[in-house]
Amino acid sequence: MDLTTRIDQALEAALSRSEAADGPPRLAAATRHAVFPAGARVRPRLCLAVALACGDDEPALSDAAATAIELLHCASLVHDDLPCFDNSPLRRGVPTLHIAYGERLAVLAGDALIVLAFQGLGDAPTRQPDRLPRLLGLIGKGVGQPHGIVAGQAWECEPQVSLRQYQRAKTGALFAAATMAGAAAAGGQPAQWRALGEWLGEAYQVADDIRDVAADPLLLGKPVGRDQALGRPSVAAEQGLLGAIAYFHQLVANAAAAVPDCGGAQRLRALVRAESERLVPAALCAELARAAA
Repeated sequence: MDLTTRIDQALEAALSRSEAADGPPRLAAATRHAVFPAGARVRPRLCLAVALACGDDEPALSDAAATAIELLHCASLVHDDLPCFDNSPLRRGVPTLHIAYGERLAVLAGDALIVLAFQGLGDAPTRQPDRLPRLLGLIGKGVGQPHGIVAGQAWECEPQVSLRQYQRAKTGALFAAATMAGAAAAGGQPAQWRALGEWLGEAYQVADDIRDVAADPLLLGKPVGRDQALGRPSVAAEQGLLGAIAYFHQLVANAAAAVPDCGGAQRLRALVRAESERLVPAALCAELARAAA
C-alpha cells in the first residue's frame, strides 16, 4: 500500500470514530471539510517514511502518529484562515471552513481536530505502550508553547520577531515532530531525525514565501500576496525572489544531507527531492531568473 492511501485510510477511520448519529451533524461535516479534499499530506508521509526507515514494527502506532500530525496540521490551517488571522477565502482550491460553515463552526472544528489527534494517539493499539509517552511529548511539543506551531502563529501578534524564529516555529516545529514521531513510533532514536524535519520544515516555509509572491493562485489553491498585505515576515521580501530561491535550494540540500544512514535513506532523499520540485518547480525558477536578467 502506498503511503498516501495508508494515510487517507487512517484519517477516514479517525473521523468515522468521532462521528455519531446523535452528534451535531454540521460539526461532523465541518471537520471532514477541513481534512478532505487532501492536501499534499507531506507531514504524515514524512512521518511514515521515517517509521519505515526505522523498521515500522508497530504500524498501527505509526499510523496513529501520522494521523495525529495531519489532524493537527489541518486544525492549524482552519485557524490560520480565520478572519482574525489571514481571512482567506480559499484553501486547497475549495472555500475555507469559515466561508463554508461559518466562523463559529470553524473555531469548533479546529478545536475538535486537535482533541481528536491526541485521542487517536492515546487509543492506538500497540504492543509497545512504553512508546506512547514519548510520542505524546514529541507531538505536543511540536504544537504548543513555547516553540510549536501555536507559538509560530502567535509571533504574528508580536511587534517584533526574528524571521528564522518565526519560521522555525510556524512550520518547522511540526515537520520536526513528524520525523521524530516516526522514529519514536518504530522504536528508533528520535534525536537522529530532528535535523531532517527542521531543515525540510524551513525549506517548506521559504517555498511558501516564494509561492506567495510568484505562484498562480489557481494552481496554488489559495490567494497569493497575503504576506505583503498582512505585513508578515517573509524571506522573499527580505532577500528578494532570487535570493529566496537560492536559500530554498540550500535548505533542501541540507535536508537531504541530514537523512541518517539507514535502509530507507535513498527513499527519504528521493522524497525530499520530489517535494523540492513540487514546491518550487525548476521551470518556475528558470522563469524568474529570466525575468530578473
